[in-house]
Amino acid sequence: MDTVILISQVIMSLALILTFVRVVRGPSLPDRVVALELFSTTVVGLVGVYAIKSDVASFLDAAIVIALMGFLAAMAFARFLERGGPRDD
Repeated sequence: MDTVILISQVIMSLALILTFVRVVRGPSLPDRVVALELFSTTVVGLVGVYAIKSDVASFLDAAIVIALMGFLAAMAFARFLERGGPRDD
């Protein structure tokens, strides 16, 4: 089980790095918004895997809060872009 958890953490860490590159490089603001949503989803996955590894259920509460905040941030960005916010097209 420890090997599966380690492999999951490594793959999700690699996904975080690649997502961060997409956030920094763009090419446009909507792409960055989608990358931020993916970033928060991956962090939720990492926290969930860590909760399984450490056997502490309160980490799952933190994962739920992170997921909710990521969702609300994505909705706020989408509304901002819908109302004619700046775009780097």
